[in-house]
Amino acid sequence: MLLFVLLSANGIANAGAAIGAGLAAIGAGIGIGQIGKAAVESIARQPEAMNDIRANMILTAALVEGVALFAVIATVIALFV
Repeated sequence: MLLFVLLSANGIANAGAAIGAGLAAIGAGIGIGQIGKAAVESIARQPEAMNDIRANMILTAALVEGVALFAVIATVIALFV
């Protein structure tokens, strides 16, 4: 039964949307983790630039999160088209 659902057109679309949303979330998590890691290392090397580094880190993390949200919404919309 599960094989029949996955092999139907809607099943493949649902599986593709789920995989796409999952990959977008994983990619955003990895990206934001790398941003945080680089910011902490930068602050450790240049403590006097902490405010500038923090501001850039927050802006970049917000942009990554926005792209991930767009990807998840696009996969959900793809289910209904």
